[in-house]
Amino acid sequence: MAQTTNILLEAGTNELEVVEFYLDEADKPAVYANAEPTPPANGAGVYRGYYGVNVAKVLEIIRMPKVTELPEVQHPSVLGAFNLRSRIIPLVDLALWLGKIHVDAADQQKTIVTEFNNITTAFMVSGVNRIHRISWERVEPPNGYVASVSHNTVIGVVQLENRIVFLLDLEKIVADLNPKLGLRLDDLGKDWTNSGYKALIADDSALVREMQRDLLEKAGFAVEVVSNGRLAWDRLVEFRRRCEEERRPITDFVHVVVSDIEMPVMDGLNLTSRIKEDSLLKHLPVLLFSSLITDKLRHKGDSVGADGQISKPEVTHLARRALTLIQEREARPVNPV
Repeated sequence: MAQTTNILLEAGTNELEVVEFYLDEADKPAVYANAEPTPPANGAGVYRGYYGVNVAKVLEIIRMPKVTELPEVQHPSVLGAFNLRSRIIPLVDLALWLGKIHVDAADQQKTIVTEFNNITTAFMVSGVNRIHRISWERVEPPNGYVASVSHNTVIGVVQLENRIVFLLDLEKIVADLNPKLGLRLDDLGKDWTNSGYKALIADDSALVREMQRDLLEKAGFAVEVVSNGRLAWDRLVEFRRRCEEERRPITDFVHVVVSDIEMPVMDGLNLTSRIKEDSLLKHLPVLLFSSLITDKLRHKGDSVGADGQISKPEVTHLARRALTLIQEREARPVNPV
């Protein structure tokens, strides 16, 4: 399972592939319900918790490398860095980040090398099980309790075989370790406004939703936010129904859709595909805003008809790109309803 980049999914099917891995912990966790007892090690109970990450974020999985300590690290979970084919990559002890006491033997640990937001980071885990192909419909959003006790690092919960697996928000971990890599909201500049265009935002992160709302409202947009693609699609279907019944243009309700890609229930690629296949909604500009937008993965957004793609954390570009897409759309009149 060293290389994972050859694993491909057709875009827009509302499926994802998850690398399932585990952490062996010295004490039974108090907050996670996905741990199971394993045979004792050195006379102490060992509990195994199961987690997952989207294959699209994984470059490869390797044995524990030789690590060189870094000066002045911000968190003890940053073990140091290692050289992988002339790339210097920081290594994070995921168990330590999650506040757990791991009991791994050094020769058994695995390292998951990831890339998102154009940043490469490695995470040390106890081991890797397998890759699962699942529908986003099977992924449940974390409830308020799980979100709070995990410091909002869990983006979804899914049952795989007989195990409950938590999908982790590795971007948040990286941003917390280095705030300079997180979302930034820069000044839009003077006299930045528009004619009251309406934007529909879909993102499963409450923090990201509110940052986007704040930015677009400052840019003069009327903004509605929802937490996943299914809720966004439901709103668009309602808008379409009113357009047909009241003989009104879709722009009376929305001018642009801004969507994350990774979301429980329905992802952004499937949402985009549905919009572009609908005879009325297909003219709406769709702007994807996601950590999964890289040179290797941009073709997936293109294949479902996305009008624009912006990689996190470049939040400030959203308003300008959204306005440009709307103006380009207005310059191409379509037949009325």
